[in-house]
Amino acid sequence: MVKTALGIDENIEAVLCYLFIWVSGIVLYLLEDKNKFIRFHGMQSFLVFLPLNIVYVILWLVPFGWIIGWVVVLLMVVLWLVLMIKAFQNERFKLPLVGDLADRYS
Repeated sequence: MVKTALGIDENIEAVLCYLFIWVSGIVLYLLEDKNKFIRFHGMQSFLVFLPLNIVYVILWLVPFGWIIGWVVVLLMVVLWLVLMIKAFQNERFKLPLVGDLADRYS
């Protein structure tokens, strides 16, 4: 297993990038300055979950937006689980659009 700058196994730290959605993603992206695998997962977490989180909050502010808000929550939970599983398996699983951006900035 490859150790990271924080002394954690690479796949565990990649999972931690998704644990607290975009917050842990950006924190680990900034802390891990050399490991491209961790930086990729941190940036992908940030690019996926921050916009979804913003959309969710906006939907709760509009009348009947909470109905679509639950769809966004379901999407976030599914993505959260899939991305954590793929990260634990040491996969550089790229989502459409944001995966390429995350790759560019890692």
